[in-house]
Amino acid sequence: MNFQFLKLQRIEAKNKPMRAAITAVGGYVPEKILTNQDLEKMVDTSDEWIRTRTGIVERRILEEDKATSDLCIKAIEKLLDKRGISAEEIDLVIVATVTPDHAFPSTANIVTHKIGATKAWGFDMSAACSGFLYALDTGSKFIESGKHQKVIVCGADKMSSIVNYKDRNTCVIFGDGGAAVLLEPSQDENGIIDSVLKSDGVGIDYLNLKAGGSKHPSSHETIDNDMHYLYQEGKTVFKFAVTNMAEVSREIMDRNNLTGDSVDYLCAHQANLRIIDATARRMELDEKKVLINISKYGNTTAGTIPLLFSDFESKFKKGDNIVLAAFGGGFTWGAIYLKWSYNS
Repeated sequence: MNFQFLKLQRIEAKNKPMRAAITAVGGYVPEKILTNQDLEKMVDTSDEWIRTRTGIVERRILEEDKATSDLCIKAIEKLLDKRGISAEEIDLVIVATVTPDHAFPSTANIVTHKIGATKAWGFDMSAACSGFLYALDTGSKFIESGKHQKVIVCGADKMSSIVNYKDRNTCVIFGDGGAAVLLEPSQDENGIIDSVLKSDGVGIDYLNLKAGGSKHPSSHETIDNDMHYLYQEGKTVFKFAVTNMAEVSREIMDRNNLTGDSVDYLCAHQANLRIIDATARRMELDEKKVLINISKYGNTTAGTIPLLFSDFESKFKKGDNIVLAAFGGGFTWGAIYLKWSYNS
């Protein structure tokens, strides 16, 4: 037996960086459907106008007495069942959202309690539509460091709670939904390979929620002035999103020597079909590799990318090269490159 060879193998294994792999996914959207035809009766818009500008046909709306944590819990329960594990095995829960149940405690705190994750801790992450990417990258670091073995990352938003259904510019875009992934140490070369995450506070004036924070606490004035509803300057946001989401996707490809041929799928934030198409063109991707479900759910903010995982899980094969890309309020944007870790 070549003991020197075995020693070198052990040293190599010890020095090889640990990767975090997605080992299970679960998604949930509410039963109630709000169609373009329904919105035609509420604001001055039309099905044709919405379809041609966004690609959205319908979106899901959560019950008034339910909250973002309920979306997370449903998604996580499916995930745990698929993986065949109990909530007590979870070490950490990260919830990406801009519609938390409360200012505090965190939605993750509520979720860990309600699913019975008695050994887990958790926190929320706010990065608007890029929230899931930020949270996924953060969660992966706890796996890579060796500190945790099972981390759940959930992206979910009840956007109907902050949408003004008298504002035709925003109410046609957003819906409610969420999904979760389980991160575990990779058993091979698959897993999260690289990330490029960025932010620029210049976007504060173009996409925001003006009141409810410490700058503009809730008052009769803020309520009377509709400051608790999402505000978006659509043309400016679209311009930034088209440029930056496409460029960051190209950047992560170049960093990892990927081509349009070697990328198997693009999972892009589902905000606008034209933005997704622009990103795919910049990546030189065949349209068959671009996963789309915006027509069914609209923009669920932090929920869009994990909902793509949930809807298209059966298409993914072990070793597939997948690029995730998003752009959100703030502005925030980024891309993640991962190799899928299992066959469903």
